[in-house]
Amino acid sequence: MELNNIERVYLVGIGGIGMSGLARYFHRLGCVVCGYDKTPTDLTNDLHNEGIRIIFDDNEGCIPMNFHQPDQSTLVIYTPAIPKDSKILNFFIRKGFELFKRSQVLGLISEAMYTVAVAGTHGKTTTSCLIAHILKDSGTDCSAFLGGISSNYQTNVLFGKNNIVVVEADEYDRSFLTLHPDIAVITSMDADHLDIYGDHSHLTESFSLFASQIKPGGVLIRKQDLPLTIGHTYAVNIDAESAAKNVRIENGNYYFDFNNGNVTINNILMGIAGLHNVENAVAAIEVCLRLGVSDYA
Repeated sequence: MELNNIERVYLVGIGGIGMSGLARYFHRLGCVVCGYDKTPTDLTNDLHNEGIRIIFDDNEGCIPMNFHQPDQSTLVIYTPAIPKDSKILNFFIRKGFELFKRSQVLGLISEAMYTVAVAGTHGKTTTSCLIAHILKDSGTDCSAFLGGISSNYQTNVLFGKNNIVVVEADEYDRSFLTLHPDIAVITSMDADHLDIYGDHSHLTESFSLFASQIKPGGVLIRKQDLPLTIGHTYAVNIDAESAAKNVRIENGNYYFDFNNGNVTINNILMGIAGLHNVENAVAAIEVCLRLGVSDYA
């Protein structure tokens, strides 16, 4: 699939956080974007207000005519959360469209860019947002596909003027294995999605495979206590290659000092609560330093 040729995009399950990000991305590029979801939400209302047509009736008769025949300029994206008996999904299958998962499209978008992929069973959304915010606010800039609505930007997709893209790498259904990042971050590997993986060992294997897909010359940045043998480690108040030290609470806010052996940044004020977010911030700072951010805190 050559994305440069795409003029029309239909998203089956458009209301999900990841799918809606792709809808906004292609709409920004000037494509005709339509989609289906089961029920209206605040997010689908926002998409509608941005000019994206959405239907909530699982009826193939509601699909616009310009999506009735497959061609090289039409892209159909679906989420695995859509039931296999969906009439709209089966319409595209019956018509011979090549269907792409959200993760496959994200892989295609990011393959030609300098990609920062943040994975983890928890912490990845916050860490992705922190990285994107620092890059934007420092003037380094980036594009980003986030796993939540950023409170700073009130959207889940950001557009930059350079070749850097920050993506949230979802381990569900092994989706993150479509990515080949330049910088990968792994925040956690707790037992999760065992309906997919069966047991924790298979989940761990999948994260290890994700780490092995980093491009030559790239780097893995990982939480210090994870069962991995490679990568630059980070932690809070314990020895790691990047660490938050002197963590304290003043007037209800967390402050800490950052050190990675080469760079020290003192008295960093956290704008969000929780010691776990200090840990996420350490990972984000290490990423941004590697992308050329300096004199920012």
